[in-house]
Amino acid sequence: MKLMRKNATLNQSELAQKLNKPQSFVSKYESGERQLRILELEQVCIACGTTAHEFLKVFSGH
Repeated sequence: MKLMRKNATLNQSELAQKLNKPQSFVSKYESGERQLRILELEQVCIACGTTAHEFLKVFSGH
């Protein structure tokens, strides 16, 4: 997830602003302190310029 954000040239604060969430939201899921729900994952992907489908293809190695 962190790499996807960085590839989108966003810092945590910028991504959080796009998501209308606090910066700590991004920090916590990137550090593994919290898990994303599927709808949150889709929102993060869209904010980073991709889709959950594309993210999962890369994540699974396909």
